[in-house]
Amino acid sequence: MPVLLNVDALRVTYGGVTAVDDFDLAVEAGSVVGLIGPNGAGKTSTIDALTGYHAPSNGTVSFGGEDITGLRPHQRARRGLARTWQSVELFDDLTVEENLLVASQRMGVLKALRDLLLPIGEAQREDVDWALELCGLTDVAERLPTELSHGRRKLVGVARALAQRPRLVLMDEPAAGLDTDESVELGQHLRALPAEGVTVLLVDHDMGLVLSVCDEVVVLDFGRVIARGTPAQIRNDEAVIAAYLGTQREEANA
Repeated sequence: MPVLLNVDALRVTYGGVTAVDDFDLAVEAGSVVGLIGPNGAGKTSTIDALTGYHAPSNGTVSFGGEDITGLRPHQRARRGLARTWQSVELFDDLTVEENLLVASQRMGVLKALRDLLLPIGEAQREDVDWALELCGLTDVAERLPTELSHGRRKLVGVARALAQRPRLVLMDEPAAGLDTDESVELGQHLRALPAEGVTVLLVDHDMGLVLSVCDEVVVLDFGRVIARGTPAQIRNDEAVIAAYLGTQREEANA
């Protein structure tokens, strides 16, 4: 499969602190790739840089063969690069469907003027219906987010990103706070996305979820890649085990 997202020598800094250093990544179209690591390893910093919310101090990001390193978040989104957030920031006074309709709009002056004069387009409604069905939310489309369980609210956050019809969606801790059944349900929805033309880069602490749904897993620690491979390879990698057990940190601080 062709490479959809290519990251070369990415470095992310905050003042004098380096959060991500010399990070390389190639995500093939139609795959589910996991990005894991202990707390503070640089995972969210990586997503922020890839989606344009924090400018990298070095390196390049290419998407669909185009260098997007200097593009702003909305420009990347228009090219098909979407993301979810750790916190579930929904419009609680809008229905689930209305939350997705807002997210599916392509912002711009001309678009805003057209929306004032014309009804919601059929294509836009199709995108929302598609996202609702993919995430198993059709039955709660007319309900308010406050009426849903935490797990369902997290799925609304995923569906909101999908309503943009992205080519790639970067998910930041979508399983945080979910119970086992909810995590399994989320995994089923994630595995269905490549068949719908959506590639996934998944960041999560739920190792059961990551190892069960991902084709490839990349492991960060102290901002650097310490391992990459199939879930089976990562499960038994000594460097990964040491990082999660804290061995490397203890040695570094000795």
